[in-house]
Amino acid sequence: MPLAAGTRLGPYEILGPLGAGGMGEVYRARDTRLDRTVAIKILPLHVAGRADLRQRFEREARAVSSLNHPHICSLYDVGHQDGVSFLVMEYLEGETLAARLAKSALPVADALRYAVQIADALEQAHRHGVFHRDLKPGNVMLTKSGAKLLDFGLAKLKEAPVGQGVSPAELPTRTVQPLTADGTIVGTLQYMAPEQLEGKEADARTDIFAFGALLYEMVTARRAFQGKTQASLISAIMTSEPPPLATLQPMSPPALEHVVKKCLAKDPDDRWQSIRDLADELKWIAEGGSQAGLPAPVVASRRSRERLGWMVAGIVLLSLIAALTLGVFRLPQAPAGERVVRFSVPPSQGLTWRNSDFPVVSPDGERIVFGGQTADGKNPLWVHRLNSYDAQPLPGTEGGYGPFWSPDSRSIAFFAGRQLKKIDLAGGPPETLCELPRTGAGGTWGRKGVIVFALSSQSPLYQVGAAGGQFKAVTALDQSRKETSHRYPCFLPDGRHFLYLAQGVNRGLGDVREDNAIYGGSLEGKQATRVLAASSNVAYAPSGHLLFAQGQTLMAQPFDAKDLRLTGDLFPIAEQLALVSWNVSGALFSVSENGVLCYRQGPTDLKQLTWFDRAGRRLGVVGEPGLYNSPALSPDARTVAVDRRDPLTNTRDIWLLDLTRGTSSRLTFDRADDFNALWSPDGSRIAFSSDRKGHRDLYQKLASGAGGDELLLESGVDKGADDWSRDGRFIVFSVMGEGVDPDVWALPIPLEKKAADRKPVPVVQSPGTQNQPRVSPDGRWLAYRSSESGRGEIYVQTFPPSGRKWQISTAGGSDTTWRGDAKELFYVAGNKLMAVEVKAGPSSLEAGAPRTLFEAPMVSEARRNRYVVTADGQRFLILTPLREAPGTISVVLNWTAGLKR
Repeated sequence: MPLAAGTRLGPYEILGPLGAGGMGEVYRARDTRLDRTVAIKILPLHVAGRADLRQRFEREARAVSSLNHPHICSLYDVGHQDGVSFLVMEYLEGETLAARLAKSALPVADALRYAVQIADALEQAHRHGVFHRDLKPGNVMLTKSGAKLLDFGLAKLKEAPVGQGVSPAELPTRTVQPLTADGTIVGTLQYMAPEQLEGKEADARTDIFAFGALLYEMVTARRAFQGKTQASLISAIMTSEPPPLATLQPMSPPALEHVVKKCLAKDPDDRWQSIRDLADELKWIAEGGSQAGLPAPVVASRRSRERLGWMVAGIVLLSLIAALTLGVFRLPQAPAGERVVRFSVPPSQGLTWRNSDFPVVSPDGERIVFGGQTADGKNPLWVHRLNSYDAQPLPGTEGGYGPFWSPDSRSIAFFAGRQLKKIDLAGGPPETLCELPRTGAGGTWGRKGVIVFALSSQSPLYQVGAAGGQFKAVTALDQSRKETSHRYPCFLPDGRHFLYLAQGVNRGLGDVREDNAIYGGSLEGKQATRVLAASSNVAYAPSGHLLFAQGQTLMAQPFDAKDLRLTGDLFPIAEQLALVSWNVSGALFSVSENGVLCYRQGPTDLKQLTWFDRAGRRLGVVGEPGLYNSPALSPDARTVAVDRRDPLTNTRDIWLLDLTRGTSSRLTFDRADDFNALWSPDGSRIAFSSDRKGHRDLYQKLASGAGGDELLLESGVDKGADDWSRDGRFIVFSVMGEGVDPDVWALPIPLEKKAADRKPVPVVQSPGTQNQPRVSPDGRWLAYRSSESGRGEIYVQTFPPSGRKWQISTAGGSDTTWRGDAKELFYVAGNKLMAVEVKAGPSSLEAGAPRTLFEAPMVSEARRNRYVVTADGQRFLILTPLREAPGTISVVLNWTAGLKR
């Protein structure tokens, strides 16, 4: 059972949970004798329940505690009390290497620095006869003082006798069945040496193999050995070699490639024979910068090397462009000696790329445009020339998104609010092409001077002249195919035909269904031609290929642009693509007319649930970083329900995060998108939205997870679940869709009635968009956001509506929430958390002046619940974006050289 705060284990007082895993639960605790914070790991029952195993464990743990090293997490004590066996360890603040690598690869300099520290720690352990045997990113903590190696308490002593049973020192983080009759596999599969897979005795060289796999992953953010199944993974470790570092990280030193390759040798005799020799080699590489292993005349400085790399990349790129222009070669028939050229575009100093922006390469292949944010919060569009060092902002594009290029690469079109604009790179302010009824969502600019673009997730495609004017529909949703959206248009070379994604019931990228497909359309509005089943945006490469995503893999397939048909086999060309969801899925890639491919790897939109107090002080985090959205706090404040997106399918499910135990569990399992969780007033049920029937309908499920999902309301428009009244009588929701006024409705919840008999009623109907409704705790008032004034503001009206309403915010606002006693309203303005005192009479309401509580980093793309607040209004759980490591844009030249013909 979980330990409650205040529980005493000897002199240690439990303060709260830190996490849980297969090897037990970890708690933050206070050593009452020394008045210091420690971490306590409670051992699992299969260790604590056997006296012989427990004694063996304590004996080996004491030996490990003698390892005094700045980069080893210290083991202070072992104990046993009331049937509970535990370890007392150093309390560390930071993040695991696994969490860091989920964002992106480490810069080479940082990877070398951490690697040297880990190697030094292992060297001391090996000198004392202690082998780790479970070295992996999850067992390395990154702190302000550097890397700290964890879980030496699960290591194996060199002198330990081998018995018939499995000793506690041999208890793995993940154990699989023996491959031989004599041995047992111990460790985490992806980092295990071949001799471990064969069940043989582990020694220092076994740790060295795992260290090589760890170092490989630090530099590339990709595991050295991969497989879809356990069997294929074991086969990869036993027989294959990982791709060279340089193919994934072009700036990695050649000497580092040598180090990693020698670590990962299949035969232990071919590896480094001591971790000390390996550590010395890494120190030499680190001291030599990125030049280690190159001829001496080249070694000047890291900056010189990087500049040279950019110059070479620029020269190669311009040479390719010139060759293409002069017709020297065509990409589809590349000479046999031609090779794929890869390099990365890092972010400019102090610039963070926005999570939801595509890196769009110009048709001439010379520039990339993307959205980015500066340290002071400014977010214009940026243009990066591939042969230069830094990106340059485009004046007048503040807040712009969804950029796309003109065919001559001289102008960029983009969306800003409810406008479609364009800007000339030669200079001048942006020009408005047309006003839109809602925010746009991607477009394409053809050779005939026409732009085709998408609007909402419930709309067809539209066209407008590149000089501006009235826009009109160019496609129509086919109800017989259950189409709900046309997205991501892409013009073909003739300037008349274009490709687009038609979506139906299932919107998840990677889960291909017949109702999701790529179609070919035309400006004349003729019958659309089905090209292939897919759930991705699409790009056409003049090499004669279609590019699209399957899951996080970028695929290419030969395509006849004249007849709109596929002509060859499908090939993968890039992996671990970043995905994004603006009510609909997309993969972050683009390709130029001369074959320059660029993409971002992901996931890129990791978020952290972070507690703040009213003064804006950080109080701690909930769980690991993840692809979260729309948190909802349970009535007893012990559990958070949150949307969590699967990076492989790009669909969301509802997950429950236990704030007491620090554990998480999945609540919904449908292949469709499940999101916007609401707690019933008694905490027994959770309502949510799901698009499993083609539109976003309302469902509910028992919070315990028992039973199935019950349909509450089905209709032909999208519905976003927003709030459940405290008396349990109503669920309020907002609607949106093509031809639908975005208003607020209420659904009565008589549980005895079937879904078809539940009749929703409108509660807010005004000009503009109304959404984000919240019912007051006493059930008498409804707060909501409305754009009726031309800007999103917070209003309150009576509930049920009587015609009276009051404006609460004064300079824009969103995401409003009531305090538990209904005497205060909170909302967000920019990144500021605002508060307004409210006094309610029998039929009137008096609101005070809005005041700023604090400013905090908040995600910008959330449509609902960027934060939740405790009933007393003292603590706020906020979705904060992880911006520490924005990653890079990968650029590939001559990518078709890697395709089979």
